[in-house]
Amino acid sequence: MNTFKHLTIIFLYGLLSSCGSNSNQTKSDFAIKTNAKKGNISISETLKISLENKKNHTIDSVSYTLKGTSINDHFELKNFELGKHTIQAKVYFNGQKQITTSTITLLNNDTPEVYNFKIINEYPHDITSYTQGLEFFGDTLYESTGQYKESQLRKLDYKTGKVIKSINLADEYFGEGLTILNNKVYQLTWQKGTGFVYDVNSFEKLSSFKYGNSKEGWGLCNNNNTIYKSDGTEKIWLLNPNTLVEQDFIQVYTNKGKIIGINEMEWIDGKIYANRYQKNGVAIINPKNGAVIGVIDFTSLKKKVKQHEGLDVLNGIAYNPKTKTIFVTGKRWNKLFEIEIVKK
Repeated sequence: MNTFKHLTIIFLYGLLSSCGSNSNQTKSDFAIKTNAKKGNISISETLKISLENKKNHTIDSVSYTLKGTSINDHFELKNFELGKHTIQAKVYFNGQKQITTSTITLLNNDTPEVYNFKIINEYPHDITSYTQGLEFFGDTLYESTGQYKESQLRKLDYKTGKVIKSINLADEYFGEGLTILNNKVYQLTWQKGTGFVYDVNSFEKLSSFKYGNSKEGWGLCNNNNTIYKSDGTEKIWLLNPNTLVEQDFIQVYTNKGKIIGINEMEWIDGKIYANRYQKNGVAIINPKNGAVIGVIDFTSLKKKVKQHEGLDVLNGIAYNPKTKTIFVTGKRWNKLFEIEIVKK
């Protein structure tokens, strides 16, 4: 009898809980309709919105927003950011208000241009270095390396490959990308949600910072005003350089869809150049809207380095402001390449 009563109470409790949750869910009397095909629309198009009035209410007013921006029912998308966004309709009728939403994906209007490269110089690179981040400060190359119990921050003479200065990360951290701003080195770690800040000259650790909504640390770059952070997805996060708070993000898309695996990054002439993990190329990204406007094919480079068991993927791109050239390498590559980008 006691067992029966106990089961009955559990059943009734579950029934009441489920009724309670259902009572809080209200279905909207309205639905948003757009001219996006299967939810996708190019930024060269005009977004057209209509409202389906399921119960023929007398509508007093309706207002629309796209990613929090107020828009009308015919909205030109050319200046909007790419990616998945939410349209919200706020409908007033019969003294009531309802909010309904719909998701659309904005695609770029152009196919990325494909580039090749020409090798200008080859320099030695530490074959044990699992390169995660690469950036010049003046004419000196800084590198962040990965792998647990191997991760370092290094200062290099890029012409000789000699390590001028280095520090080890604690064993629990897997080093990732780096960038240098205001005489400080910012270095990410992979899955610990923590980054470090060092003095660029002494490598003294000044502070650490936590990530916000991004779950992992992959790559960093900056344009003197904003720090850009990748997390292995299609998102690139915009960090306030003073607080290191993630203030916003862009989404990396082509005219076909999203590009994931955004890894090591470099800011070059107003664009973000980004390695894609496990790919042999670098994407050139418009930082204003996330559009991939070009792709550099580095497939042949891996064949030019020493072939060995630990050889891994292309990763590491840095712009030398003194030579005005680009340098690339890979994980456990024995060479650093100075290259010039050319049209294919």
